Amino acid sequence: MMFPILETERLKLRELTQADVSAIFHCFSNEAVTRYYGQEPFVEKQQAGQLIKQFGKNFEEKRGIRWGIERKETGEVIGTIGYHLWSAAHKRAEIGYEIHPDYWRQGYTKEAVQKVIAYGFEHMNLHRIGAVVFLENEASNQLLLKLGFQQEGILRDYMVQKGNAHDTFIYSLLKKS
Repeated sequence: MMFPILETERLKLRELTQADVSAIFHCFSNEAVTRYYGQEPFVEKQQAGQLIKQFGKNFEEKRGIRWGIERKETGEVIGTIGYHLWSAAHKRAEIGYEIHPDYWRQGYTKEAVQKVIAYGFEHMNLHRIGAVVFLENEASNQLLLKLGFQQEGILRDYMVQKGNAHDTFIYSLLKKS
């Protein structure tokens, strides 16, 4: 299967390659990015290379799909977005995304999320899109609610960050029939 390229007004969502290692490292080595991600910030560039390889493997094995978020204006990758825990049989997947803080509150995440939701329902045959978000991640919680996700409850001690367990909200968006 060919990796799909998606476009919005300002963004190109495309497959990540090893040429994107620096951009991914720049993003994932930032404490503000990984704080609600359930992982420690990257300290070595090779970690970014491994992550890109893992995204590729997940796509090959139909377990997920992860796009690089590229600004059309500059060609720079400012984050990633996609689906993980994809179950074609159960027509569901979980959406996840992160964007470098230099680009927060400019509508880029919303633009990318809307495009990826449409792709999930129209091309991946998803019926349910889930999302798991740290309680403290106000920007992401607000964005999902604004986009029509329903908060289903709290998963207690669901993510461990810096050795501490954190509660998360669980959200879902169902395909309108």
